[in-house]
Amino acid sequence: MAVKNPLNLIISLFKDSSLVEITETITPEDLLVVVDAVKSDLYVDMGMLWMLIAGILVFFMQAGFTLVESGMTRSKNAVNIAMKNLLDITVGSLTYWFVGYSLMYGDSKNGYFFWSGLMQGEGADLFFQTMFAATAATIVSGAIAGRTKYSTYAIFTLVMTAFIYPIAGGWEWNNGFLNTASFMPAQFIDFAGSSIVHSVGGWAALVAAYMVGPRIGKYVDGKVIPFPGHNQILATLGVFILWLGWFGFNGGSQLAWGGPDAIAASNVVLFTNLSAASGGLGALVTTWIWYGKPNLVQSLNGALAGLVSITAGCGNMTAVGSVFAGLIGGIIVVFSIEFIEKKLRIDDAIGAASVHGVAGVWGTLVIGLWGVDGDTGIGLFNGGGASQLGAQAIGVLAYAIWASFLAFLVFGVLKKTIGLRVSEEVEIAGLDESEHGSIAYAGERKRK
Repeated sequence: MAVKNPLNLIISLFKDSSLVEITETITPEDLLVVVDAVKSDLYVDMGMLWMLIAGILVFFMQAGFTLVESGMTRSKNAVNIAMKNLLDITVGSLTYWFVGYSLMYGDSKNGYFFWSGLMQGEGADLFFQTMFAATAATIVSGAIAGRTKYSTYAIFTLVMTAFIYPIAGGWEWNNGFLNTASFMPAQFIDFAGSSIVHSVGGWAALVAAYMVGPRIGKYVDGKVIPFPGHNQILATLGVFILWLGWFGFNGGSQLAWGGPDAIAASNVVLFTNLSAASGGLGALVTTWIWYGKPNLVQSLNGALAGLVSITAGCGNMTAVGSVFAGLIGGIIVVFSIEFIEKKLRIDDAIGAASVHGVAGVWGTLVIGLWGVDGDTGIGLFNGGGASQLGAQAIGVLAYAIWASFLAFLVFGVLKKTIGLRVSEEVEIAGLDESEHGSIAYAGERKRK
């Protein structure tokens, strides 16, 4: 027997149930209202759950950064690297909760600065956003590895998570001037933070590496002396952990789950993986051609560059677009690392400025080249004109100036007061014992 109206069947089931006492007549319209309300509540609950899971994945990225940074640097500084990453999540969690969230998402705003009072934010949203703040600080850690005072880094981490990053984030994610100013040719787009998180951290890392100066023995008689990391397997494991965590980093930035949001978040995760894979392959092939052999460290940096390259556009890209964004990002990062190290003669110990800063710029600009808004092309190469590219360029410039200026200011003050570098004696012996009273690898092993 066919049922003409399924809603009537549901109503009849309720009426016939001994568990429910029907005191009023239930119409199909009434039931539709109830169903819509339940669906809405379910979407909210699922969205919150998705943000919590995504935030946990981003938290796990701290483990990835620890392994990458320690594996790509000398063993005598491994404890120092671990302690800096621990500092990032502990200080970052507290400062962002205390003041950072309000500076980023405050109700009182003028397009540039925001405020709602101390200790704002709650639940999944605050937790998820906190992980982003810690990530921005962590980027600086590896660039200045092996010669920087722990106290200096601690102060900068506090400033980064409490002030530099939150204000930068509000410019786009709290409907700041990059979305509302009359001089913007279009609304700036940075879905998950190629510029807001990664280039801000990358430019700060470049400034820090420049001001701290190169490691002893890095530049001798006009030659660049390679300082190979002590454990490339740890670095590789770290990259895979970061790759995994990035699914939460980008996917969680959908900030919702259910219906169209579930489809959108799923595509974001897919495009993130495609870009990472193509970035790693791009760097692998580039080093194979350039060096004559495929280079592991550069290939790992290529995968990370692919991840950074899709972070801004993962919600405004096609599958093919994400592949090319990551591929070009992976190629760019190889040349960028070489340029910064050999031409600018800035000793970035793990290539953080290139992976996060340069690739972050590329990932932001590529939206203006072949980005999409649904089925509509908004990029220069797919019929959208130059307006979106112009908006992306303005955003890139704004974040570069902000992060570089504040990093110069903070590190400049620290240099004049407590100093930036450890002594030559401490640097040669390694920071682990002098700064923390322990070493990562006990025994008779020779430490370098």
